[in-house]
Amino acid sequence: MKYLSLLLLLLLFGCKSETKNETGIDESVVTLWDSFIFENPEFKNNDRPEAWFFHNNEKDANRLAALTLSKKKQAGSGLYAWYKEAQADLPQVGTQHIITDFNGTAKAIIEITKVDTIPFNQITPAYATLDMGTTEEPLEKWKKAHWEFFASTLEEAETKPSEGMLVVCEWFETIWPKN
Repeated sequence: MKYLSLLLLLLLFGCKSETKNETGIDESVVTLWDSFIFENPEFKNNDRPEAWFFHNNEKDANRLAALTLSKKKQAGSGLYAWYKEAQADLPQVGTQHIITDFNGTAKAIIEITKVDTIPFNQITPAYATLDMGTTEEPLEKWKKAHWEFFASTLEEAETKPSEGMLVVCEWFETIWPKN
C-alpha cells in the first residue's frame, strides 16, 4: 500500500523542470505567483501554493493544463483510498494550487470551491463535463479514463476497482491568469 502514498505525492506534487531555481522550483511558478500577488495584494501574506500537474504522463498533463488555463476544466478527481493510505487530509475549500505542465512550467492558479466524496457509479454528467473539459459524451469519457487510471494504480496494490469505490471530487475555479 505504500505505493499509494508515493503515487499520491507524485500525482499531486510531481514537477519536472530544467529551469528550476535554488529551491528546486521552476522559475515560472515564482513568476506566476508574483504576478498574481501584484494584482491581488490581499494575498501577499499567503504562502505560495503547491505547484503540480494533473495526471501521470506528459500528453495528458499538458492537455489538462491547457484545459484548466482555458477554464474548460474546472474539476479534478482522485481516489479516496489514496488519501486514506497516505493519511492525508482531503482537499479544503479555498485552497489554491499552481497548475503546471508536465515539465513544471506554471500555467494557472486554481482555487478549490467545493469538495465531495462520491461513489464512482454516482458521478454525474455535469461533474464529468467540468472534470473532462468537454461536452461531448463527458460521462462516458470520464468513466473510461478514470476507470483505466484507477484500475492501473489499484493493480499495484493487488486491489481491483469497483463501481462503488469512493472518488474525491474537487470543483475549482481558475483564478489566474484572468482571461
